[in-house]
Amino acid sequence: MNSAATRLSLRDLSFYVEEWGLLFEQSGLPRMAGRVLGWLLVSDPAEQTAAQILEALSASKGSVSTTTRLLERFGLLERAGLPGDRRTYFRVAPGAFTTMMEDKLRSVSTWKELAGRGIALLKNSGPQRTKRLQAVHGFYAFLEREFPALIRQWRKEHPQK
Repeated sequence: MNSAATRLSLRDLSFYVEEWGLLFEQSGLPRMAGRVLGWLLVSDPAEQTAAQILEALSASKGSVSTTTRLLERFGLLERAGLPGDRRTYFRVAPGAFTTMMEDKLRSVSTWKELAGRGIALLKNSGPQRTKRLQAVHGFYAFLEREFPALIRQWRKEHPQK
């Protein structure tokens, strides 16, 4: 790890990065994806080569390569170059977490639509049978209605540079 990281407790920093891994794993994503993102959130400098990431995380070249591609696809990482340096660097993409929440909003719509189709399918089966689906539909309709306003407010308060 670099000199800025050594000023911090390396043990504490490692545990912190691992918490990101566990959070991702609990969300059904690879633990390594959370570890890479966690590292890039706290690394100094913010831009890190694959070699720097694998050294910091004691990971294999293959796992770092696979994971950085996955995180790029999710819009959480981006590739960067530095003047006079031919290596590829990775950094957290600007607005990464807003983008991730917008993707979640699309998922919210899918959940709501699926519950709605179930309600339509069971329309002649009585209210007891559709009660659970109506609760799901109502919850996701609420999120679909309220969530965009939260994202707009966030962007208003935190315009991307």
